[in-house]
Amino acid sequence: MRKPEPILIGHLFAPIHDELMTLLRSLRAEEWLAPTVAGAWTVRDVAAHLLDTGLRRLSGHRDQYVQPFRPEAFSNGLGAFVNDINASGVAYAQRLSPQLLIDLHDHSGPQLAEFLASLDPFAEAQWSVSWAGEERSAMWFDVARELTERWHHQQQIRDAVGRAPLYDVYLAPVLDTFVRALPYTYRDVEAPEGTTIVVHIDEAAWSLVREGARWNLYGEAAVSPTTAVTLSGDKAWRVFTKQKIDPAAQIEGDERYAEALLRMVAIVA
Repeated sequence: MRKPEPILIGHLFAPIHDELMTLLRSLRAEEWLAPTVAGAWTVRDVAAHLLDTGLRRLSGHRDQYVQPFRPEAFSNGLGAFVNDINASGVAYAQRLSPQLLIDLHDHSGPQLAEFLASLDPFAEAQWSVSWAGEERSAMWFDVARELTERWHHQQQIRDAVGRAPLYDVYLAPVLDTFVRALPYTYRDVEAPEGTTIVVHIDEAAWSLVREGARWNLYGEAAVSPTTAVTLSGDKAWRVFTKQKIDPAAQIEGDERYAEALLRMVAIVA
């Protein structure tokens, strides 16, 4: 079977930014305060988070600015650190009007899209993709991870205010990125050599195979797998971003090997 191909999506950041601008400009005053599935965050908070993460990427990656952190900032692990820095960015944005949030997105978004599209996809990334268990990542994976962040948070806003989902050209590469977390997710799942889990999501399929002491991911469906799991794309992205939903998964074969998939998380915090 073939290994999954690199995900080359730098060209999608400009159009997804345009979609965000159209969405934010369409919001009524009360919709900015609508609750979302992102914990206690409102639509306004999610929009502020998208602004904050984009500015941090430009500052820390493009401009190579090293933000000073307290020595104890990482003492509770990466997840706690990310939660803290995200919360501080959203808290600061409480001072900003929705119009100013829109203006700042309008100013910084094209810069972010241009920068991400300019990166060499096969260089080493500045930041590894931790939820895939990597200590070093290729740039294409880090950039694809960035697309999943910008897409799924925009989708949270769309869900909260009843706008149509943004699936078309975005959902397939987002899911292809998320499933790269499967080998790390299954790292502690013991299974006999050759145990194979096939994951079907919409028109795509992947196989996770136990080979020696590790699980390896392939970009196609194996014949006669131990377990086969079928999910819709709409359900899958929600599961992988920690939404508490019924995944409505169809499971064939040994159901034990579906459990880790259906609680897999492909975001940091």
